Amino acid sequence: MTDKQSFVPKTFAVIGAGPVGCIVSAFLAKGGHEVVLCDVVPDLLEPATKRGIIIEGAENMTQTVSHTCTSIDALPGYNPDVIFVTVKANALPLIASAIEGFHNKGLYVVSWQNGIDTELVLANSLGREAVMRAVVNYGCGLAGPAHVKIPFHHPPHYIQELNPESAGAARGIAQALTDCGLTTRHTDNIIAMVWRKGVLNACMNPVCAVTGLTMSQAMNDPIIFNIVDALVKECVKVARANEILLGWEYYPNAIEYMRNAGNHKPSMLMDIENGRRTEIDYINGKFVEYGRRSGIETPYNITLQSLVKGLESRL
Repeated sequence: MTDKQSFVPKTFAVIGAGPVGCIVSAFLAKGGHEVVLCDVVPDLLEPATKRGIIIEGAENMTQTVSHTCTSIDALPGYNPDVIFVTVKANALPLIASAIEGFHNKGLYVVSWQNGIDTELVLANSLGREAVMRAVVNYGCGLAGPAHVKIPFHHPPHYIQELNPESAGAARGIAQALTDCGLTTRHTDNIIAMVWRKGVLNACMNPVCAVTGLTMSQAMNDPIIFNIVDALVKECVKVARANEILLGWEYYPNAIEYMRNAGNHKPSMLMDIENGRRTEIDYINGKFVEYGRRSGIETPYNITLQSLVKGLESRL
């Protein structure tokens, strides 16, 4: 096995050919790495090895990947050093079970996703030594198969191992991503970072999903803004009750960040528009869960989670 302190990954698998997976696949391939992109929908994969993945907006490129496949069970044939999981969090139990079927020591799995505690679902099946968590700072949407619009990209991205023994491997993965243009830093503060982003997702995603508004429209509507504002304050209260350090100026910074998000449809709104299940249970549902643990009432999060669940029930 490669020494974790000098881990230099060469071959990557990316599970999920949505916008997040397409972006990391394209950058890794541009950096000269062998990349296999995996998704159960063949139509999403077909352009990736022929025309190439198209990225437009804050970043612009067209890049082919080495391989595609439609089954996680096929991934061992490519002998990946690292697997990035970029699917919606609601698919994680099935994904973790599938990887568990062939996982071996020295293969690292990175949760490159939105949501709180996604890495724990993977670790429950694969063990903490194998699993890492990342926080990704780009906004994106799928314009078509292997065609991504990326309205904003605010590097660096961050990654941390769950087990300290895998810190060297995490640094190696961060370096590989940085070298290919996705500037990524190793951190020892990933949980706080996940929650900081989680609050933003919990305030924007469900509000836009329920109203059909873009982020800019929601923030500039005085009535809708009151809901967003109440959600931010409720989420911050839950975080503090669970000793998650968001930072003393988190509230004003969060409001400013969302005001500058632009006329962008968040992923949850796009999921509802396209008849897909959302990640609501790993976003607002987690604030409800952690609120109950610490005795904090979460009426706004419960309401938004319930409304999105109601929309999902029609799908």
